[in-house]
Amino acid sequence: MFPFTGALLEVDLGPLMPHYLSEIIAGILLMGVIFLVMWKIVVPAFEKMYEERTNKIEGGMQRAAAAEAKAEAALAEYNDQLNAAREEAARIREDAKNQSAALLAEARDKASKESQRILETGRTQLEAERSQLVHDLRAEVGGMATTLAGKIVGESLDDDARANRTVDRFLAELEAAGQTR
Repeated sequence: MFPFTGALLEVDLGPLMPHYLSEIIAGILLMGVIFLVMWKIVVPAFEKMYEERTNKIEGGMQRAAAAEAKAEAALAEYNDQLNAAREEAARIREDAKNQSAALLAEARDKASKESQRILETGRTQLEAERSQLVHDLRAEVGGMATTLAGKIVGESLDDDARANRTVDRFLAELEAAGQTR
């Protein structure tokens, strides 16, 4: 088994116990080769892969943070535009309200002036019609009064000057009698 004695013989490895020293040396050398291969090839590949994943994750987080900042800036800009639009809408409503009040006042003023003009025209026309009716009534009443007076007096009152004086006197008496009542 082992040509050397000592501490190694005290350890019982069972079926794993090497029979020759060359097996131990070959095992140690192979383990060293495997360790070097792992250390020089496999570990750097894993490290590179971990680095790439870390960069992707951090880059994704940075892109997400940048996108979030951009979204917040867009939201702030949107809110500013929304507030500006609300202020503009309020100003437009106020302007429309003022314009409608001005138009309403103008329409009322125009309607008032038009109604005054219509009333004045109506009064003028009524006064003209009244004057015409009074004139026509005087002529008719005068004619009837002259005819009646001629029948009562028994003389003809065909003289225009005399008839006009008689009619005027008669109408003046009628007006005086109407005012005293």
